[in-house]
Amino acid sequence: MSPVRRGPGQPIHNRIGVLRVERGLTRVELAKAVEVNPQTIGALERGDHYPSLDLAMRICDVFGLPVEAVFSRSPFEPLSSQVYGSA
Repeated sequence: MSPVRRGPGQPIHNRIGVLRVERGLTRVELAKAVEVNPQTIGALERGDHYPSLDLAMRICDVFGLPVEAVFSRSPFEPLSSQVYGSA
């Protein structure tokens, strides 16, 4: 399997960490659910690694969300500003 290349002009942002904590999952639990090593979950959360399409879809299945709710080409706006507005 070839490594996933990181494009400097088109990063992939994600909400994996926020969603994982929101649902009370540890990295180990999420890793078991999607059949990867827990270090992979940490690397994804930090943005050090981009998931394959298959892994991205398995992660979305765990959260019960569409891909665009978990992954994006542009940074996600903080959920607090979406709920409470800009201060």
